Amino acid sequence: MSPAYRIARMKRWLAADARLLGAEAPLDAQGFGRVDILVDEGRIGAIAPAGSQDFGDAPRLPLAGRIALPAFVDAHTHLDKGHIWRRAPNPSGDFPGAIAAVMNDRSAKWSAEDVAARMEFSLACAYTRGTRAIRTHLDSVGPQAEISFPVFAAARQRWQGRIDLQASPLFGVDVMFAPGHMQTIEAVVAAHGSKLVGAVTYMIPGLQEALDALFGLAERRGWDLDFHVDESADPQARTLGAIADAAIRRGFAGKVLAGHCCSLARQDDDERARVIEKVARANIAVVSLPMCNLFLQDRHAGRTPRWRGVTALHELKAAGVETLIASDNTRDPFYAYGDLDMLEVWREGVRILHLDYPFADWAETVSAAPARAMGIAPPRLAVGEPADIILTQARDFTELLSRPQADRVVVRNGVALDAAPPAYSDLDAVEGLSP
Repeated sequence: MSPAYRIARMKRWLAADARLLGAEAPLDAQGFGRVDILVDEGRIGAIAPAGSQDFGDAPRLPLAGRIALPAFVDAHTHLDKGHIWRRAPNPSGDFPGAIAAVMNDRSAKWSAEDVAARMEFSLACAYTRGTRAIRTHLDSVGPQAEISFPVFAAARQRWQGRIDLQASPLFGVDVMFAPGHMQTIEAVVAAHGSKLVGAVTYMIPGLQEALDALFGLAERRGWDLDFHVDESADPQARTLGAIADAAIRRGFAGKVLAGHCCSLARQDDDERARVIEKVARANIAVVSLPMCNLFLQDRHAGRTPRWRGVTALHELKAAGVETLIASDNTRDPFYAYGDLDMLEVWREGVRILHLDYPFADWAETVSAAPARAMGIAPPRLAVGEPADIILTQARDFTELLSRPQADRVVVRNGVALDAAPPAYSDLDAVEGLSP
């Protein structure tokens, strides 16, 4: 790494295109302004129109109008499932095949040591790509919650100051009333400092009772809610509306995040509009998982898929719903690819969901919007904020999103990281390969 990027405990200023936050400068057609950023003692000391201020003898790092981005936030991942594809493949690539493969692998392999090794690998990948906060779902059926939550709590402590971590238990509403299940969930979540609960929702008898139990637990504990919702092509999968009804009826004051919501895009216009109005009124945020849902949805052997698998994100945003995108699964039976790189998620989200024209209107879907949904401070390029900056070679959105930006420089607290993503060979032991 060039010594010019080593800016800890020194003053430097960066000449870069940045989305203007507080600095008055002319904006171009894509919403960028040419600004100078002063980095002082690990924080952003000033942002000013390029060339308008004299920052004294602070060494200059000229970026020639290249884009500087705030850090990323990934609000929907599965750190406990990641990187098991080699030992638990899903050759059919469909949803039932994914569930079966994960269940078999979980029961046979998911010890604390196994989950910890794969989780650590995933976090290292995310960190080197510029992610500052992650929410993960942890499979919490049978004994697994009592295995994975202590592993997560240890990882959260170990990564403190680098990645803010949140975890929500994951189980189906159909197992909620199994004897002792919810008591175990409440105890495990509380014991390990999490403040989230949720479930995978299906159209089953007793859905409303199950939702009331989850909302009641969240209300009693002061927790937020995070659901996997209607991950299906069936337009009759309509639990999103039921979740909104419960939130409105109870006047729920916490945050609610609904993931997937695929079937919303398959419903007729009137039904979709009716549900979206309730979601907005209930103040529910919606996260689309474009890469995983493109991979899984409408997959039938020998037939080309007819739709993209994603939810009605444009309509939700137009109604005032907080909308975001996230990684979801990585190299596991639900999604064979991915690397917890939010720039990849953004790039593919633009293509799959048409998050462009104007690009700038959707830029927050990978940073500020997920942070708000998680209840944390959004990463911002603003005076007084930590100097967590992603420096790229791109000069406009099409350059930014046309290449992987593998040569990006990730600056955290004013210091450029010199770490590369870990090698896949680091996982040979957990994947059952010889060194």
